[in-house]
Amino acid sequence: MKVLHIEAGRHLYGGAKQVLYIMQGLAARGVNNLLACPTDAHIAAEARAFAEVLEMPMGGDADPGMVLRLKQAIRTHQPDIVHIHSRRGADIWGGLAARLAGVPCVLSRRVDNPEARWAVSLKYRLFDHVITISEGIRQVLLAEGLAPEKVSCVRSAVDPAPYLHDYDKAAFRADLGFEADTPIVGMVAQLIQRKGHRYLLAALPAVLAEHPTLQVLIYGRGPLEAELRQAVADQGLADNVQLMGFADDLPAQLGCLDLLVHPADMEGLGVSLLQASAARVPIIASRAGGMPEAVIDGENGLLIDVGDVAGLAAAMNRLLGDTDERKRMGDAGWTMVMHAFSIDTMCEGNLAIYEKVLAQ
Repeated sequence: MKVLHIEAGRHLYGGAKQVLYIMQGLAARGVNNLLACPTDAHIAAEARAFAEVLEMPMGGDADPGMVLRLKQAIRTHQPDIVHIHSRRGADIWGGLAARLAGVPCVLSRRVDNPEARWAVSLKYRLFDHVITISEGIRQVLLAEGLAPEKVSCVRSAVDPAPYLHDYDKAAFRADLGFEADTPIVGMVAQLIQRKGHRYLLAALPAVLAEHPTLQVLIYGRGPLEAELRQAVADQGLADNVQLMGFADDLPAQLGCLDLLVHPADMEGLGVSLLQASAARVPIIASRAGGMPEAVIDGENGLLIDVGDVAGLAAAMNRLLGDTDERKRMGDAGWTMVMHAFSIDTMCEGNLAIYEKVLAQ
């Protein structure tokens, strides 16, 4: 079987990493992978270990020329099936290209934001099957009119190996200039509005009142960076909040956190939540999208309502004040990731859908 994967993202964020995991797993199962991605995309270098990489201009929704470029790639390389992994124009233009070339096409949907029923009716005709990375996203599509037999859930996975080691928390704190017993909360997400950084900043005064030495490390980059820096300064939080940027060595740092927070407005599943669980870090997240599938309330973390600043502060205070509960939740998260979110399970799920589509 030959599969053409289309990933339009330029950075190696969570979604692109999932594409790498899938291609690696498929290659191990004898599948021939092709990857179409933007010129100079970060995924290209790593993907070459288990895929032939086709770099090309990808200008997003405003680039209908993607249809012709992708159609030509399909006709040249003759894949058995096309798998579109992202939006940014890749969904519509990639779906049209596959249709014009007469090749079956599946779409991975990673976000839970709603779409109009008329848009769902038109857009999803392009795809032979839709794969959602969480049951929460699947339910959104069903509610918008997509036929149940056309959509399946195959959850995202995480490679736990980089997180399965002993973390020297005291050395990590010393490197940052903190005392050995400094409590540290982290947030790992793109710096965009829907991730909910504003809720974390709003909750901090109530948390600092009980934990005045708390340090908050915000990992990620994005268009809100300048706005977040200004908000930290304006709210008098500069002594307690650091923007860490994009950390290439995140696995070496994540397990040193006492707590991960993710108060997003919406989230398909949340790869950073799975990574935190692999590193035995308890989590506070919102009841939205697929997050309740990655965080079981009271087991590997706590869930709050979207936008509930007081609830976020209370949850942070509760876990920061209870070392035993944090350890129990961290251990439970590790167990859950190892069993329910494995790369093998994800790869087998995607491969089964390819085979189903091709059989039809």
